[in-house]
Amino acid sequence: MSDFKSIEFKNNKLILIDQTKLPIEEIYIDTDDYERIAISIERLEVRGAPAIGIAAAYALALSVKKISEVSKEYFNKVYDRLAETRPTAVNLFWALSRMKKVFDKNKNSPNLYSVLLNEAISIHNEDIMMCDKMAENGLSIFNDQTTVLTHCNTGQLATGGSGTAFSVIQNAYKNGKIKFVFADETRPLLQGSRLTAFELHKAGIPFSINTDSTAAFLMQKNKIDLVIAGSDRIAVNGDAANKIGTYNLAVLCKHHNIPFYIAAPTTTIDKDCKTGEEIAIEFRDKSELNSFRSEQITSPDYDVFAPAFDVTPNNLITGIITEVDLHTAPYDFTNI
Repeated sequence: MSDFKSIEFKNNKLILIDQTKLPIEEIYIDTDDYERIAISIERLEVRGAPAIGIAAAYALALSVKKISEVSKEYFNKVYDRLAETRPTAVNLFWALSRMKKVFDKNKNSPNLYSVLLNEAISIHNEDIMMCDKMAENGLSIFNDQTTVLTHCNTGQLATGGSGTAFSVIQNAYKNGKIKFVFADETRPLLQGSRLTAFELHKAGIPFSINTDSTAAFLMQKNKIDLVIAGSDRIAVNGDAANKIGTYNLAVLCKHHNIPFYIAAPTTTIDKDCKTGEEIAIEFRDKSELNSFRSEQITSPDYDVFAPAFDVTPNNLITGIITEVDLHTAPYDFTNI
């Protein structure tokens, strides 16, 4: 798609593009320190549910690189540190759990670092494959010359591969199905206007940025044919948590009779979560809303309500695109 990589493992170090600096600067974090990776996840220097899981998997592997004898206590400490970084994205816990199983099976191996690293690489490569499959499975939702609205960032910056919803959009554009893309700015951290716009520009897809509150106006004026977003956690019944503002879009789509789709890999489905009511919602620090890049834009004394995600009920979702299929209601991901 482009000339950048959001996540790369090279020379026994993890290289991450610092997404907080985009699109003004392309700065990379180069580290083999699991704590630095944990901080990157917390700061949203690396973000997007699949990307978070991949970064955490590499962090667990790197945590044992310089240690000759790794105790279970040490490994669990690292595991817990990474697990506390972001509570909503289930891919994080899926990847950590998978790495822990490999550790438990090979904890006495003299090649523990190599074994864990190979597992992290497998997680990364599998995500690349899932992104490509989602792109294929989502092609059927488009008519010729479709105008799409999307929310937050779901591309290469959010995954190990070409993206979730963005990958579907890009493949549809390549196949002559998309005329134009509207990108919600996605308040308060502007993942749409900074990151999705960056990726749309890199991919050569015609687009414009709009405020989140412009979506209703666009739909009222018949400017939108469909909406597609990603997800950070999907319940077994199809309820989907995504960046705050996604539920707004689903309600608007229902009112205007516009299809609303979610694209996410099956690693985003939480088999232990029956409905969206059980999804833990992350709340962010007030500084993300009352300031921007360290510049105060309102009084720091004012109270702030800052959920990072909301949950869209399954009855508002036209279809959920995974690497397995395009799923439609009634949703039941018990056995997927």
